[in-house]
Amino acid sequence: MHNNFSKIVRATIIDIVVAFLMSILVIGVIYTVFGKQINMAISLVNTVSTGTENIASEVKVEVDMLANGESVFKSYPAYGQNYAKMSISSASIELPIYFGDSLEILKKGIGHSTGSYMPGQGASIVMCAHNSADKFRNLSKVKKGDIITIETDYGIFNYKAYDFQVISETEEEKLPIQKENEKLMIYTCYPFDALGYTTKRYVIYSDLENWQAK
Repeated sequence: MHNNFSKIVRATIIDIVVAFLMSILVIGVIYTVFGKQINMAISLVNTVSTGTENIASEVKVEVDMLANGESVFKSYPAYGQNYAKMSISSASIELPIYFGDSLEILKKGIGHSTGSYMPGQGASIVMCAHNSADKFRNLSKVKKGDIITIETDYGIFNYKAYDFQVISETEEEKLPIQKENEKLMIYTCYPFDALGYTTKRYVIYSDLENWQAK
């Protein structure tokens, strides 16, 4: 009886060890075959803001626009708030702009990186959207000298495109945040017809051409 029990215990232990080794083998095979895609998915989650805060109440953006072009912001939009719209006639683009760039926000329109400045602050502005047909796929149609318009409750700002670059997602220095002049940088995933996540970004650089206070 004792011998039979010992055999059962040994067999059970062997089965557990074999199952454990098989699990490791399967995981290893999956990672070998799909490792690149897994790493890309992880990178996507890490590189896009993950905030999904609900807006308790929208904030009225109050700004004093001075005659010399300077602005004094008394309040800023809440995270996730639609505070403006972008129009690019040469690319047939007209989309809402939301403050923040979480995955949830990018499903709805253009995301405004909260690490950059607001239109009218005289500094760098960074915005992005998906390369889907209903969002930024037509950015390829924008040419040098074309106007990108951002309309807010406090003013209308026109930016003239002057440069276009394809960069890597890790080249943060290609989206510089500076306070010397007002510069709008908008980007999307590249190639434009790519399905799913890519590691390249198509960036349009533009300078403030003129503005009109509301």
